Amino acid sequence: MIKHIVMWRLKDVAHGNDRQTNAALIKEKLTALRGRIPGMTAIEVGIDFSCTDSSCDVVLYSEFLDRNALALYQENPEHEALKPFIGMASMERRIADYEV
Repeated sequence: MIKHIVMWRLKDVAHGNDRQTNAALIKEKLTALRGRIPGMTAIEVGIDFSCTDSSCDVVLYSEFLDRNALALYQENPEHEALKPFIGMASMERRIADYEV
C-alpha cells in the first residue's frame, strides 16, 4: 500500500477568495474524488485550525493499492482538472509518498 500526503500553504487571497474560502473549496474538490479514482482506497482532506507560523492550511491524506495506482492518479483527468485551481491558490506545497 502507498500513502500519499500533500500539504499546502495558501495565499491570503486568490481566485477572489480569502484563504479560508479557498481551503474549503480545495477540501470540497479533493473529497469529491472519493470513489472516482481506480486504485485509490482512502482519501481524507483536513483544514488546519492551529494557524501557527509553521502550519499548513490544507492537508491531503490518501492511500493507493500500489505505486502504479498512484501514478495513474497523477494523470487522471479528474485530478488534473483540480491542479490549476489549487496551484493558483497555494504559495507552498509539500509532499510525501511512502510504502507500507
